[in-house]
Amino acid sequence: MSQKKLLHTPDGVRDLYYNEYAKKAAVSHHIHQVLKLYGYRDIQTPTFEFFDIFSQDKGSVAAKDMYKFVDRDGNTLVLRPDITPSIARCTSKYFMEEDMPVRLSYCGEVFQNNSGYRGQLKEQTQIGGELVGDATSDADAEMIAMLIDCLLAAGLQNFQVEVGHIGFYNGLIEESGLEEDEQEQVRDLIANKNYFALEELLREKEMSQEVKDAFIQLPKLFGTISQIQAAKDITSNPVCLQAIAYLEELYEIVQQYGLEEYITFDLGMLGNFKYYTGIIFNAYTYDTGAPIAAGGRYDRLIRQYGKDTASIGFGIRLDSLLTAMNRQKIAIDTDIIGTILLYDRKQKALAIGLAGKLRKEGSSLQMMKKYYEKSIEDYIAYANRSFIGEILYIDETGETVQVIQCGSGASRVEKIDAYLK
Repeated sequence: MSQKKLLHTPDGVRDLYYNEYAKKAAVSHHIHQVLKLYGYRDIQTPTFEFFDIFSQDKGSVAAKDMYKFVDRDGNTLVLRPDITPSIARCTSKYFMEEDMPVRLSYCGEVFQNNSGYRGQLKEQTQIGGELVGDATSDADAEMIAMLIDCLLAAGLQNFQVEVGHIGFYNGLIEESGLEEDEQEQVRDLIANKNYFALEELLREKEMSQEVKDAFIQLPKLFGTISQIQAAKDITSNPVCLQAIAYLEELYEIVQQYGLEEYITFDLGMLGNFKYYTGIIFNAYTYDTGAPIAAGGRYDRLIRQYGKDTASIGFGIRLDSLLTAMNRQKIAIDTDIIGTILLYDRKQKALAIGLAGKLRKEGSSLQMMKKYYEKSIEDYIAYANRSFIGEILYIDETGETVQVIQCGSGASRVEKIDAYLK
């Protein structure tokens, strides 16, 4: 492999540095603060785990989309494609006897070897929360409210959280009498919005006309709560009606949070993972083709690891969120503009002392010795391309400090004593 090629990253991963990484860290911090305010406590799971933690029978990512490798003992391991199963494993291991709700938050990388469009990230940072041990609509509403507050805290204003309920789809599937492979076909067609092919497939199947019509109406079953309530007129299936009633109850609680303006509904939503058992939701905003966050209820997943308890969670795709914010030109205050303490080589001791004092006071500061062959303008140019806002220059006399604002070029001279007090 050529040295030139080694300087580049593989498709689907990228380097972040300087201001771009500072923005990511700042947004992550704002989101984490919201999770903390809601009472969620941090957990960290391994980047790679046993393949069986994420196997397809648990409803996670398809095996072909995982990065797999074998350890020296012959165990098949994978880079985690999804954090929720890891937290389900941890909950069964560390909270087996706990009969009260457990609130967990996380931030980590997930890896999916997808074959989507060129430029789609295969490594993404995901940050989110999981509420384990609470099966109520109150828990579902808390999770949606917390997601909205996280996105608002990040700086996003124009977004919608689209909410569905897998029970509506499951009710139709159960009544349809379709075989398992046919159910997979139907699911894929709905997920890909291929409703013409869906109508053609159902036309050949023996099932009630009501069920066929309900399936065909799925692409229209989205919008406000009143539009979802209208879906009661197209089905008499008790499971479907129960799902609608649950969404009505959920909406009432979200109204009590005062966040209903951010909510829409979609009964045709199926979610990316098959472990969902109740509500599912995605967050969308402008200038990105995929959801910036996703979540849902997964009451049967943790049972597969040994603890029978209800759970709900969400994950924010931090990289996708940042891409959308950049395209929407949303300013992100990194709060680490920083300072260069530039000093004449004769004033090294003075500069070290001043740097220590300023750092103790909370200044982000890097020391640089001025080389004779470089001008002040050279250092200003470096500061600008490195997103550093200020230069403090101690000249050879050691009596004054020249304060230079790099963006504007404005400067002033102050006595060194004013900084050393």
